[in-house]
Amino acid sequence: MKIQALAGIGLLGVLFQLSSVAQSLTGAKAAPDPASAPEPVLQFQAADIRASPHVTLDWIEPPHLEGDRYMMFEATMASLIANAYGLDQANVQGGPSWLEYDRYNIQAKTAPTTNAADLKLMLRSLLAERFKLAVHNGTAPLPAYVLHLAKDKPKLKPSDGSGDPRCNWVPQAPGSPPQYSYSCHNETMAQLAQLLRNNRGGGYLNESLPVVDGTGLKGGFDFDLKWTPSGARDRAGADAISIFDALDAQVGLKLVQETAPRPVLIVDNVNETPLPDPPGTDKLLPPLPQPEFEVSVITPYKPGGPGNASFGRGRLEAHGITLWELITLVWDLNDNDKNVIVNAPPWIDKDRWDFLAKQSEDGDTQKKPPDADFAQFQQMMSSLLADRFGLKAHMEQREGDAYNLVALNPKMAFADPKSRTRCTEGPGPDGKDPRIANPVLNRLLTCQNVSMTQFGDMLPSLAGGYIYNPVLDQTGLKGGFNFTLSFSGAGKLLNRSSPPPSSQGQGAGSSNDLEASEPNGAVSLFDAVRRELGLKLEKVRRPVPVLVIDHIQETPTPN
Repeated sequence: MKIQALAGIGLLGVLFQLSSVAQSLTGAKAAPDPASAPEPVLQFQAADIRASPHVTLDWIEPPHLEGDRYMMFEATMASLIANAYGLDQANVQGGPSWLEYDRYNIQAKTAPTTNAADLKLMLRSLLAERFKLAVHNGTAPLPAYVLHLAKDKPKLKPSDGSGDPRCNWVPQAPGSPPQYSYSCHNETMAQLAQLLRNNRGGGYLNESLPVVDGTGLKGGFDFDLKWTPSGARDRAGADAISIFDALDAQVGLKLVQETAPRPVLIVDNVNETPLPDPPGTDKLLPPLPQPEFEVSVITPYKPGGPGNASFGRGRLEAHGITLWELITLVWDLNDNDKNVIVNAPPWIDKDRWDFLAKQSEDGDTQKKPPDADFAQFQQMMSSLLADRFGLKAHMEQREGDAYNLVALNPKMAFADPKSRTRCTEGPGPDGKDPRIANPVLNRLLTCQNVSMTQFGDMLPSLAGGYIYNPVLDQTGLKGGFNFTLSFSGAGKLLNRSSPPPSSQGQGAGSSNDLEASEPNGAVSLFDAVRRELGLKLEKVRRPVPVLVIDHIQETPTPN
């Protein structure tokens, strides 16, 4: 699992983008019918299942086996079912509305040599036993993005068949606008569709819809493909090109949203609350040792170098990052709120550093602790900051800015109460995308069957930079609603890529700055909620969490 920042798109708020491949682990199109033939009954030796606590940054990763631990964090029931049956999550249909809303953390014990196919069978058994999951195969009309041949012949060179299929990432020139660029060899059209599904077409595609191959082309092809991420079109200017135009111009393909009958797995029954862990589970699954960085190198940032950060597989690498940015990430705080850290020295958001930190490189996976989840990463960074910068701090509740959601003239449509509760990034069923016509409107949320209470709870993760504490629902509206919300990310509104607002009150970024839209066409979240939904985010004062710094030194200890 890796958090990866696109260079130059602001480090926090929009900074750490989460790579979620949990929804598409295999190329399977449909599950074998559970009723067609009896499957071998395989079970984990023990399993611990817990509701996942709320986090501002989702840390979603595919299930993975490390040593004798099979782990999955912040998994929705839909993603658990998809992984158990080798499906794209979009092909899991039916079931209750919470299937994509509630999240679970799972740790299970099994032999370290268990293969992927058996792990799927074990997960099926676990879901059936603890959640009473029952499913069957069927078909349903589903929307999807479909690859078709353009009118002209495709501009694809048939591969000679040598080497494994691959699409290699092509590095971009320093200082150039962000760009997706791939050089592909022996790649099939089905594999290209999966690549586009995994990266959401650079932000143009709704993350809830699959991408499927409808070209009819067989075999592998050699081609290059490059396009502008949706969130960077304003920076690219006249050179910006969408994934749709790039596919057409560069490889002679069309990507079209269509609805057609597709094979699906239908959920007949599933319980929201799992049965409790059996007695003795805690002894079979004792707490793992807290992972820590064994090696850390911290050096002053050289101006002009890359500004990005990534974390995954026991490694942190960050360039040009401030302690303000790291501290707000570690303590899950709003890096756009100048009051969220108390007693911060003025250099905390000015001095920039390069970090390289690694866990043990011991090759013995039985002795090495598993790769950290996000909560463990926060603890690892907290320890690193304490060790290298002498950081001592504690959390307090102090009065600060917060928001209530109130009704003005609601404009949202009532939802089918049986439909899934979710908010996804990307166009709605009509396929309209205002981000292409006005690139500074770089955020587009499509929400389905979302109550106002749920919307308020989700806003901190949906609207980073604007909202960081849960919004209290004061609308009086009952039931779930369908709506889209088009607005500009906080970084676009403030026209800054970094740094975050100064803890001493210098620079832009206060909540007042964020509430007004700008002449460049940027629309704030607050204006969008008022104009498009007929609601208002009303600022109030109430206790909010802040971090009080008791001690910190400007220079790290020697490497």
